[in-house]
This record gives sequence, C-alpha cells and structure tokens, in this order.
Amino acid sequence: MYKRNAQGWSKHFDFIVVDEISLQLAFILAVLIRNRSWAYTPPLYRTMGVTLILIDAIVLVLHNSMHDVVKRGVYSELVETLKHCFYVFAIAIIYMFALQTSDAYSRIILFLTFIFHFVFGFATRSLWKAVIKKLGITREKQNSMLVVATPDTAEDILNRLSADKLSNYTITGVVLTEETGKEAVNGYPIVATIDSAADYIVREWVDSVYIDAPLSDERILKLMDDCTVMAVPTHYHVPYMSRNGAKRFSEKIAGTTVLTTSINYATPIQMLIKRCFDILAGLVGSLIALIIMAIVGPIIKKQSPGPILFAQERIGQNGKRFKMYKIRSMYMDAEERKKDLMDQNRVKDGMMFKLDFDPRIIGNEILPDGTKKTGIGEFIRRTSLDEFPQFFLVLQGKLSTIGTRPPTLDEYAKYQYHHRARMAIKPGITGMWQVSGRSEITDFEEVVKLDTEYITNWSIGLDLKILFKTIKVLFTHEGAM
Repeated sequence: MYKRNAQGWSKHFDFIVVDEISLQLAFILAVLIRNRSWAYTPPLYRTMGVTLILIDAIVLVLHNSMHDVVKRGVYSELVETLKHCFYVFAIAIIYMFALQTSDAYSRIILFLTFIFHFVFGFATRSLWKAVIKKLGITREKQNSMLVVATPDTAEDILNRLSADKLSNYTITGVVLTEETGKEAVNGYPIVATIDSAADYIVREWVDSVYIDAPLSDERILKLMDDCTVMAVPTHYHVPYMSRNGAKRFSEKIAGTTVLTTSINYATPIQMLIKRCFDILAGLVGSLIALIIMAIVGPIIKKQSPGPILFAQERIGQNGKRFKMYKIRSMYMDAEERKKDLMDQNRVKDGMMFKLDFDPRIIGNEILPDGTKKTGIGEFIRRTSLDEFPQFFLVLQGKLSTIGTRPPTLDEYAKYQYHHRARMAIKPGITGMWQVSGRSEITDFEEVVKLDTEYITNWSIGLDLKILFKTIKVLFTHEGAM
C-alpha cells in the first residue's frame, strides 16, 4: 500500500504541534509572572488555555501559517511568526468581548502571552527546522525509487530529484528510453532498458517508479500497466504542471481524472468563511448606506435633479454582466461629457478614466479667476460614501467586500489576455490596488499587477489585511480619487 505524502496544512503537522506547545508555554509563563500561580488552576484561565489551542489551530489551518515553513529564511520566518501571533491575539480579544468576559481577564497576561508566543514560536520553528534538515541529510532513505527518463531529460531530472534533501526516497537506478552506450547518468547506474525494466522491477527491490517520458511511447504505457499489475506505485511527471507558477492539482470530472490549472484555488471552508463575512459586512454596510442616502440624497437632488443612485453596467466574475449602484456624485449628462474630456484622462491607455479635476462632479466648477471649487459630489467621492450602496450587491452575492474593481463595458472591450486574470474572482468594493495609493497609480498595468498578486496570494488573512488598510484609507483619505 502506497503512503501518499501529506498535503496542505497536514504536511507540516509537526510544526503545528510545536506551535501549539509554544503557545501553551507562553500562556503558562504569562500567568505565572502576573498571578504567581499555575495557569490551569482557576476555571476562567483554564477555559482560556483550551480556547487558545482552538484559536491557534484555526489560524494555522485557515491562514496556512506553515506554508513553505521549511524553505523560509530568518526574516521571512520572523514576519510570518509575527503575523500568525497577531491573528491569534486579535481573535482571542474578539472572543473575550463577544462573551463579555474581557474585564475578567488580565490584559497584562494577554499581552505577555502574545510577546512570549512570538519569541517561543520563532525560536521553536527555527530549532525544529534545523533538526529536520539535519535528519533529512543524514537519515537512511527507506523508499527505493527507479527513474525512467529520456536521454535528453535524464540528467536534469536526476539533479532535481537528488537535490531534495528532505525526500524519503533513494534513487537506486535509471532506465533510459533509448540506448546510449552509457553505464550511468550523474553517477546513478543504468540498470535496464525500457523493454526489460518490468523484469528488473519484479526481481529487485523497487518501492516506486518515477517516469519522465512521453505517453505517446507505447513502451511507457506498457511499463505503467505492468507496474500496476505488480502493485508498484508510479509517479508520472506531467511537463506542463511545472510551467508558469500556476496552481495545479488533480480531481475527478464525470468519473475521469483530470489535471486542473488555475491561478489559485480556495477550499469550500475558505469560501464559506468569505461568504459569511460578506453577509455580515453587507448587512452593516447596507444599513450605513440607507443612513447616508437619507442625509446626502436631498442635497444631491437639490443641486442636480435626478435619481439619488447611479446605475452602470459592469463586468463581473468570468465576464458576467451586472448593474452596479453608487450614490450619484455626477451630473446627469456625465457619460455624454466623458468623450469630450478623454484628452485629459490620467490613464493614457484608456483602460480606466481618471481626471485630476472632473467638472462632471456635482458642485465642481472652475471660477473666472481660475480657482477650482468643489461641492457635495467631490466630498462623497473623497470619503468613498458613494460606494456604500454596493453593499446591497454584496448581500445578493454579485459583489464581494474584498476583490478587484469591476470594469465598465468599454474598458473590458480593450482587455488583453493578461488583463482577463482580474476577472477570475468575484469583484469587490475594495481591493489591493485601492489600498495601494490609487491616486498615484495611473498605469493600468500596475493595477493589473496588484490585482493578479492579490488573486495569486489570496487567503483569509490577506482579506483581513486589506480590510484594515481600507479602514485606514477611509479615515486618512490617502489615495482617494
């Protein structure tokens, strides 16, 4: 029976255990310093100790804190450990306030726990990495692996396989698809021909076979069938699976096994959490939108007769069209006047439309002396109040709180292949480029780069980071256009 390598967070279960131990040691030491007592004696703190275990596990799994932990350098490990500890600390505080028990716990204990967790966590991760790297170099390999390759690719494949010091296999021989007259490749002996490989496997100690050769070669298919009959696991290298840095995985569709390629993917649990957050944000945002409309609506109608809300067709996820609503900040003929102002567009390629001073905005005008006067329209745009009606669409599931900016129809018509990547997820009210100084970004390619970076590195933790930055932008007006 073949033992499959661990996938996802379970791949680093040992680091998760080490981190849980570090957190408990931090909590015990914090209580000991503050209360001079054993942490698990008072029922209140005993409950908190158990709760911290659960919170830490949730953050470890959802934030994927241990992703590439073995490969991370000292600085990266410091940053990732600090982020993980901050999320645990923040959720613990939210938990206490939600249960209205925050006054019962010592804030000093919580702060000390956070500090010690960071110190112990970084130290134990670094120490454990050193231990397993040492073990990975010196431990005996138990899995005997035969490598099958073409003469052209054999050397590269063997270099790559032998460079993985943490692997659990030992390369015991090589089989080439063509005769070369050589006895070895990179020091590994050629033990059989492609036609005699099955006979070699049946007689020798071979735990698994690694194949890097085209499936158009019927001898390769026969060898794989023979290995199946012998119950010897085969690992077939799919060349395309290593291209472009995209996320690739196998799954079943209509009973057939397929290799799926995507810029990124989310688990059902992650999507459920994101949707629950959107519903919560949608309820709060919709209520605020109603209050804002009740206050600014009469002012807008007085200065520019017409509807309070402005509706515009936009392009959503994977090209779906939808109506997006904003509090109207422009005069009713704004779209007609747009073509006359195209020569003033700050985004020169026309992929977006931004002006330094937009006369189409309600209250904006240039006085005879050249002074630029602004009004209610500029105010609600600068404070992003016009965006709040979009929370109604968040509730409907047409928008997400965090995502990419949905383009207009004319913008979308100009998209090239790599621009289309922005549409791979549900568009959002705020996103990576909005919190990255959007008033300074006049190059659409930079917008695409930021949005693609967001999709590629998406996680629940990244959404929270963008949310906090958005709140900062709302209060400081940094980057508003």
